[in-house]
Amino acid sequence: MTNRIFPFILLLAGLFINKGYSQEWTHYVRTSGHGCEMDQLHAIMNDARQACLFGIEVDNDISGRYNSLLIPDVKLKAIKAMADSAHAARNFAFVYNAGLECITDNVMPDSRTFLRDHPDWAQRNIKGDPAEFGFGDAFWISKNSEDVWISPYAPEWRKLYMERIRQIASTGIDGVYIDIPYWMTHFDKWEDTWASFDVYTVAEFKKRTGFDALTDFKPGDWKDPEFIAWVDFRINSMTEFMAEIDKNVKSVNPACKTIAEIYPGIGEEVARVGADAYEMYPVVDVIAHEYNVGDNSARREPLDWMEYMVGMYTFRAFAERKPTWMLSYSWDGEDSIRPADAIENLAMSQVMAGANSWDARRFVMSGSNDYKSRTQVYKWIGENEKLIYATRKPIAPVGIYFSPKTRSYFADDFTPAYLGMVNLLLREHFEIEIVTPRTLGTAKCKILIMPDIKCLSDIEYSQLQSRLKNGNTLIVTGETAKYNDKREISVNQSRIQELASAFPGAVHIDGNPEKGFYQFLKKTFNASAFKGKYPAYENQGISQLLDQIKNSKGYSPGIKIENADVCVTQIVAVNYKPTVFLANFSGLKGRVNANQIPVKDIRVTFYNTKHSAQIVFIPFMGKPQNLNGVWEKGNLIVTLPEIERGAIVQLIQ
Repeated sequence: MTNRIFPFILLLAGLFINKGYSQEWTHYVRTSGHGCEMDQLHAIMNDARQACLFGIEVDNDISGRYNSLLIPDVKLKAIKAMADSAHAARNFAFVYNAGLECITDNVMPDSRTFLRDHPDWAQRNIKGDPAEFGFGDAFWISKNSEDVWISPYAPEWRKLYMERIRQIASTGIDGVYIDIPYWMTHFDKWEDTWASFDVYTVAEFKKRTGFDALTDFKPGDWKDPEFIAWVDFRINSMTEFMAEIDKNVKSVNPACKTIAEIYPGIGEEVARVGADAYEMYPVVDVIAHEYNVGDNSARREPLDWMEYMVGMYTFRAFAERKPTWMLSYSWDGEDSIRPADAIENLAMSQVMAGANSWDARRFVMSGSNDYKSRTQVYKWIGENEKLIYATRKPIAPVGIYFSPKTRSYFADDFTPAYLGMVNLLLREHFEIEIVTPRTLGTAKCKILIMPDIKCLSDIEYSQLQSRLKNGNTLIVTGETAKYNDKREISVNQSRIQELASAFPGAVHIDGNPEKGFYQFLKKTFNASAFKGKYPAYENQGISQLLDQIKNSKGYSPGIKIENADVCVTQIVAVNYKPTVFLANFSGLKGRVNANQIPVKDIRVTFYNTKHSAQIVFIPFMGKPQNLNGVWEKGNLIVTLPEIERGAIVQLIQ
């Protein structure tokens, strides 16, 4: 890379900051995908201008195609030209690159292919079969093509791959986008393989642990400590792979961002593929989540939308101060749904969660199902981006704990407990704070709920003890702390019981009422939400749980929400201003209806407010307007205008 490029990139970033933006460009991305050949550049930049794109994705995949993995020169020139074009337009661009997949096109009986040249580089199942696929195994594999998934521990390949990463970053491109760095467990018949058992991976595992992956455990046996070590090793391997990519990117272009695309959400699939968003966020600049609860936006039922919101809130908690991009899909030929409605619903949900939008046509990364709608949505996001993507800070939240170890080792128990607990607090319109092991020591919440957190490390226990000593409340359910962070029976469960005896703020709720609540939602929520109502649910355990929260000395909400039935509200402070992000899913029905039942008469109470305060209301796709409220004992109460898809409400004082 020439010395002339770095100053220009830094100047561009400086101009962006000087416009009044407090964060880097990655926080404000609204994007879609494109090709990346010399004759496409004009069309790409024209699309970016016309459709209000900020942060332009381009795809020429050097490492994922065997020919360009060997000879990358033509594609590198196109990437440099794309970077120059984006910078000239005061925009940013990032380029797609495969992670552990390589395709050889137009394979003939006597032609060179990746697998023929390097059979030892391929991932393999326990029987030794290579992770080799062809036409029909995935929509992106063409006829007469060979698709191979590669071991990250194949040393010659890894050396060559990192060289290509450095060459890409040296072009001056603003980001290197790594697609699905996974162990091959997501194609048909490979889901339960717990690959890879290639010679290099097996050797590395034995070097680190002393265990032989071919003989010392049965894949899928969660009671075997050797298998648990294998699960941890596989997750660590993918995190380390992305960390090494970032190191190589920054070594030649410190301004270039490392972006990882992964599809696992917050459930069992994380341990299978080995790509853990929680572990990966600290080693990359951005994660793009290919996260599609209930399929695409047009097919999503109301409970799918609720789970989608929970997933995004959780990703944002993992990310902390880093951005979260959502590569989710809106429409795929659903005759009863207008593509524009599906696009708006998807973008609205992402905006209200503080995530960035990526519009695409059907199930690819490029194009759009409705360019006019995308332009209108992206224009509205651009007009409000300083508010949407500013750091959201807690005010007086109730905390809910997310345990990555419990998620990995006890997904079938933890996932419904976690989803049930978050959905319960969302139903009550509590301000919530998702707390993780990284943020446990600094979380603002005075009340922390641990929904069946079976795995607890000694460090986590000590931090919980400190929280209780400081007068905070701890509410646990189920078998919290039964195991340590290696899935071994732990003394911490008895310690939790000791805490409950020693500190009045420690409370154990018998059983798992939150799981029962989630099962109830699965049976009843959609039918009720179709009519615009939240189903009624009476349960002693749930009542006890809510009473414990509301009667805790740490419960002192800053904002109260009423009459927002089938709506999700996020209460936060944005630039020190109390703010509510509200998403309405009332009346939506997958494949049938993508237009919400408008919600009327939502009441928002801002507690302890100055008489000089003003309320700003911004409907999704609408213009800001000032609202008048009424004063009661120092509190400001406002009834919101009718809300269709969603809205933002902010108190300015």
